[in-house]
Amino acid sequence: MTGVIEKMGSLSGSAHTKKRQSSKRTAIVDIGSNSIRLVVYQGPARVPATLFNEKVMAGLGRELSTTGAIAEDSMQLAIRGLKRFHRLCTDMEVDSILAFATAAVRDASNGKDLLKAAREIGYDVAVLQGEEEAELAALGIISGIPDATGIVGDLGGGSLELAMIDKGKVRERFSFPLGVLRVADLRAKDNDSLKAQIRKMLKKTGWDKQRQQLPFYLVGGSWRSLARLDMYDSNYPLPVIHNYEMEPQRARRLVSRLAQLNKEKLKNVPGLSSSRIPTLNDAAWLLSMLVRYLDSSKLVVSAYGVREGLLFQNISKQEAARDPLLLGTEDAGSAQARFPANSKLLGEWISEIFSDDPSEWHRIRQAACNLGDVAWRANPNFRAERGLEIGLHGNWVGITGREREMLGQALFTSFGGGNNTFPGGGRLADEQATKRAICWGLAMRLGQRLSGGTRNPLEQTQIRRSGKKLELKVASDLIDLYGDTVAKRHANLANMMGLEPVMTGV
Repeated sequence: MTGVIEKMGSLSGSAHTKKRQSSKRTAIVDIGSNSIRLVVYQGPARVPATLFNEKVMAGLGRELSTTGAIAEDSMQLAIRGLKRFHRLCTDMEVDSILAFATAAVRDASNGKDLLKAAREIGYDVAVLQGEEEAELAALGIISGIPDATGIVGDLGGGSLELAMIDKGKVRERFSFPLGVLRVADLRAKDNDSLKAQIRKMLKKTGWDKQRQQLPFYLVGGSWRSLARLDMYDSNYPLPVIHNYEMEPQRARRLVSRLAQLNKEKLKNVPGLSSSRIPTLNDAAWLLSMLVRYLDSSKLVVSAYGVREGLLFQNISKQEAARDPLLLGTEDAGSAQARFPANSKLLGEWISEIFSDDPSEWHRIRQAACNLGDVAWRANPNFRAERGLEIGLHGNWVGITGREREMLGQALFTSFGGGNNTFPGGGRLADEQATKRAICWGLAMRLGQRLSGGTRNPLEQTQIRRSGKKLELKVASDLIDLYGDTVAKRHANLANMMGLEPVMTGV
């Protein structure tokens, strides 16, 4: 597919276009069938941080199934929102705006009217075709969950996009007029007929027989809202939606659950946008149908979608291959650290004593080291809590809930939280994983105290396991660095690992 990003222009008009070598700001305006959203990004192209995020629930696709056009009130609401967004981009000094429209504008008889208004405001809007939208949603999944293999489902207001992904590659792509706004109207007319219609559409994919028992990746605000409800019902300990997993039977359970809840009760669900409540029943019903048809093995929720896929599409293959968790934590750690260059060195310094860790843990341990200095500015009495918050709730991707607990635990321990599990922890990570994360934190704590956060002491010392000993080898001219506090931290780590602390001058 031709890169969609190539169709889009830079910010024009009165906006500042001052270039920032390391902090380029990119705005994406997503003109969807249900909502119009502005997101402003800054930071590494592979994992840019979100500076600003706002949506307008314009409902452009609300009347498509009945009139074939965008309603006048929706049109005016959209235009007002686009004007506000453009002004904000000017004031935020963004370097470029990437604007695209999806099913409602694509299919509406008066979609060109909105495009004309957008051009007059200053946007160069690319109208995505269905398969393009499906591909970008799939790339968004690959960007945020690099090892993903399965079927991507992107539910918007006007259409449903499906794509097959396999080891970082996008395979077949399909688009169907089954957006949540359209499904609502069609269900109201004839539910049984709609079921038959959907089965006929899905048969075109050929996935009912040859692609069974694969994960189904959920993209789109309505499905993320369903996941929020499921997290609430299951008392999930993390308020982080990305990479949240559900058993496939939960889709049917959500249909039943929604039948029992009124709007007021749904408003009490943390993180559930009230603007999404009207579409939840139809989103759950459609999800339940898809899961049964595709025989999905599990449901995986993604915070990434078309917008992130658009950014991912525009970076080099070398950049795309970088680990998003390590890159994101490295960028965040560097911005807050006293001595930014030491995170990699600290990771290498402690790696030998954890060489028997499962391979998938190595990157979590390094991510912790990347963030190993993020809480030093906090009040000393709250550094452990600050480290925990950053590790546990940070806007990381490429990480599971279990791994988040390990990352948070390592930072909690490293910043003085002691040798125990952090309050409320241990629900996603088992005892073995939690203990290992505590050991990582103690090793980081030792390395930071020994070196004062500087390079030279880490470069001229070595910590290793030798039989039943935890040996700290120190260059002879640095022996004075092995003070009482360092010795205590050395002993604490050794005791936690069931070893004897030994310091050797070399």
